Amino acid sequence: MSRAAIFAKIESANSALKTKAAYPDYDMSLVHSLPKLEGDDLWEIFVRNFTCVNGKAMTSTEQLIEFLKSNNQLHGYCDPALYDAIGSKLAAAGLVVETEYDRNRYDVYQFGVTRATGAIAESGSVIIDDHRTSNRLAALSPWVHVAVLERSEIHRSIPDGIAAFGDSPNIIWCTGPSKTADVEGILIEGVHGPGEQIALLI
Repeated sequence: MSRAAIFAKIESANSALKTKAAYPDYDMSLVHSLPKLEGDDLWEIFVRNFTCVNGKAMTSTEQLIEFLKSNNQLHGYCDPALYDAIGSKLAAAGLVVETEYDRNRYDVYQFGVTRATGAIAESGSVIIDDHRTSNRLAALSPWVHVAVLERSEIHRSIPDGIAAFGDSPNIIWCTGPSKTADVEGILIEGVHGPGEQIALLI
């Protein structure tokens, strides 16, 4: 069966769901990790928790350029909507930046710059979805993923992040680089996704 036929079957099965299931009725006061929520500035709370899961928070394109160059990550993808603000600066600094992601050349892209839907301060998670992320594979296959977000898009808690799901068919919470520990309990990063997760605040 072809890839298109498989996805057509999945899509037709999902289209039968007229309404989504209701969220669980839980006591919001019991589901927070209060120590992780200490502080008033959501960006600072996010950065603290994001750093704890090996994420890298940045506030300027110059920081990003320095990081990519120092790690020899010189060829990547940038969401066309972000090209003027970020991609053009990367290109001016000598990096190769494409605005169309060719899935047949996935191994060429060392970094991917995409828009984040938001972030969750409590868990240090970046949120991407099919509505805001121009190409999901461009966010998940390069070694470096740069999620670009605005301060107003940071949710305080996990329940706040759940409440903001919206109607996107695919929502991913990226809590630092991709991780797995299913081989003898040894934590390995970058196996099922990016080995470097960057949050760039604009």
